[in-house]
Amino acid sequence: MTASVNYLLVSALIFAIGLAGALVRRNAILVLIGIELMLNAANLNFIAFWRYSPHPEALTGIMFTLFSIGVAAAEAAVGLALIIAVYRHFKTTDLDRIHSMRG
Repeated sequence: MTASVNYLLVSALIFAIGLAGALVRRNAILVLIGIELMLNAANLNFIAFWRYSPHPEALTGIMFTLFSIGVAAAEAAVGLALIIAVYRHFKTTDLDRIHSMRG
């Protein structure tokens, strides 16, 4: 088993944990954390494929990862803003208790 397979297995494990967290949890903050875990698993894949590619001097994996981190930061900011707005209106972050987005 090569070292890249180890990275891919860890990435698949992190992605599975994030997916389970996003699908099973009912708290909006924990769903957001699950999505962040899935994005970090994708970043680990980018770095692993870049590191073990035939041309690692091209730095494409690092560029994809930096772009992904930027998108994740923007997603986290928007997600937290939405969670705060929902909490102010419904006084809960439990997704089962939020039935309507009407103001």
